[in-house]
Amino acid sequence: MRTVFLGTGHYVPEKVVTNDDLAKQMDTSDEWIQQRTGIQTRHHVDFATAPMGSSDLAVRAAAAALADAKVSKDDIDCIVYATLSPDRTFPGDGVLVQAKLDVPAGVPALDIRNQCSGFLYGLSVADAFIRAGVYRKILLIGSEVHSSGLDFSDRGRDVTVLFGDGAAAAVLGASDDDSRGVLSVHLHADGRFADELHCSYPSSAEMPRVSATRLDEGRQFPAMSGKNVFKHASTRMPEVIMEALTKHGLTPRDLDLLIPHQANLRISEMVQKKLELADAQVFNNIQRYGNTTAASIPLALDEAVKAGRVKPGSLVCLAAFGAGFTWGSALIRW
Repeated sequence: MRTVFLGTGHYVPEKVVTNDDLAKQMDTSDEWIQQRTGIQTRHHVDFATAPMGSSDLAVRAAAAALADAKVSKDDIDCIVYATLSPDRTFPGDGVLVQAKLDVPAGVPALDIRNQCSGFLYGLSVADAFIRAGVYRKILLIGSEVHSSGLDFSDRGRDVTVLFGDGAAAAVLGASDDDSRGVLSVHLHADGRFADELHCSYPSSAEMPRVSATRLDEGRQFPAMSGKNVFKHASTRMPEVIMEALTKHGLTPRDLDLLIPHQANLRISEMVQKKLELADAQVFNNIQRYGNTTAASIPLALDEAVKAGRVKPGSLVCLAAFGAGFTWGSALIRW
């Protein structure tokens, strides 16, 4: 059996936050942000008027994907959910989405914690389930609410300007048509670089897990060594894309579309340059959404499909790099 994409969908909060909006809260500017990241706007949950958690965004994205696939929630066999910003410490958001969507009781919900690579790790699991005949229709979701966990002061500006809120989903199904579907997924990790991009608090390695002192230190906010992340991402992403292409005897020229994780437009441009890809072969939307982590690839995929950039027979590559470090790629014949 092959895993095929039956439908995609996404949802972002209505509130749009511009670079100029951020410049009113911290020492930054539209020029500074665009020059370094390519980001112009991002969406944030408006907690003053419409508070939502990651699972709420996920439900809306999942409903859109189900409608696009013309698949009933009652036909879903399994939910695979990727996020680094769950509503609660436990249980995972997967079961919350199951309840809010009214997916039948007994359907399993698996939560993935692989940050920027989460959607690809989830796709690998879902693809294995479908190929093995365990499940026939899987709802794969990436969803993030970053805005409630960012430091909107000068201390946190280098990280805060990068992230946005959003969710996206795909309905995956089984097909015996070997001319299309997921060709392969390639995953990697190197935990030696875990401290280069992380959020270390609250921590079960400390007693108590939460203290006023640690909060005052800002330990609950994400921290990043930007130069090192950029350097590794610019190397690992082309490598893992070539790994996927080489496995199937293909070259970058054969790609109809590369959809990279939307972390930084400069990273995507570097990857494009190394692979000698034309502009028409790469899809970016970070300019409007910022980095939505686990949601970024499916969000871009949904927009690319709706814009006609992905058509039946298109050869599509998805690629990501992020905290962990983790990275991966997936090659798909649409």
